[in-house]
Amino acid sequence: MDDPQTTTDTPVLLPEPRRLRLSAEAVSRERRRTADEARGSISTGRWMWEWTKAISTAILLFLVIRTFLFEAFKIPTGSMEGTLLVGDFLLVNKAVYGAEVPYTHAHLPAFSAPKRGDVIVFLPPHDPHKNYVKRVVGIPGDTLEMRDKVLYLNGRPQTEPFVRHTDPLTDPAREEMLWQYQFLVHRPAHWSEYHPTRDTWGPLVVPAGKYFALGDNRDNSEDSRFWGFVDAEAIKGRPMFVYYSFETDITRNFTWLTGVRWGRIGEVVR
Repeated sequence: MDDPQTTTDTPVLLPEPRRLRLSAEAVSRERRRTADEARGSISTGRWMWEWTKAISTAILLFLVIRTFLFEAFKIPTGSMEGTLLVGDFLLVNKAVYGAEVPYTHAHLPAFSAPKRGDVIVFLPPHDPHKNYVKRVVGIPGDTLEMRDKVLYLNGRPQTEPFVRHTDPLTDPAREEMLWQYQFLVHRPAHWSEYHPTRDTWGPLVVPAGKYFALGDNRDNSEDSRFWGFVDAEAIKGRPMFVYYSFETDITRNFTWLTGVRWGRIGEVVR
């Protein structure tokens, strides 16, 4: 019997040109794969960079606009009722009187100075960290006086259609109003002889660089009568219009949605 033949696997040798062609295709595929990965990495990095730039630019623009051009304020009290209501949100023009440069006492050039009748947002002298909204009734050099609720400007009674009077009674003399003594036109011999009340005081002269501001809800307003003049540097801007408003009611939920005063939205502040 013949011995069984032993078989072994013998590698199949491809012709040289075919091996070179397959090798070139593999290299090409690897290059394409590497290029695709690189492009994907670059695209992701570029996308992240573009978004970072867009967000940073938006934040910077917001800060510039808020600091130098416009800012939103909310009315927290009823001192301007009749003109502004509790729950009104105002867009305030900060550039008109010259916006303050942050961390300095410098101001940008103003487009105009506050005028009598302007509604202004400012920081009062007795509470310089809280925004107040009142109406300018006296500018530097004016002589102001009030007699039985009637405001006199330079000796003439003023017609103020925007003013509300809700308290028919005259209040007693107020000690916090004695600051007026040093600015009176005719000063008594001693400050104890001056007895100003909410509805009767003066006449006094507004000094340079100062303004006298009152609330339109005249009988229910904490204003210049009690804590003094408004410094020109403390005026932050002039409200332009009401951009949102809702009626606050502690007995209801979500009044910022259910109590919207649609008729006040867009109302110009005068």
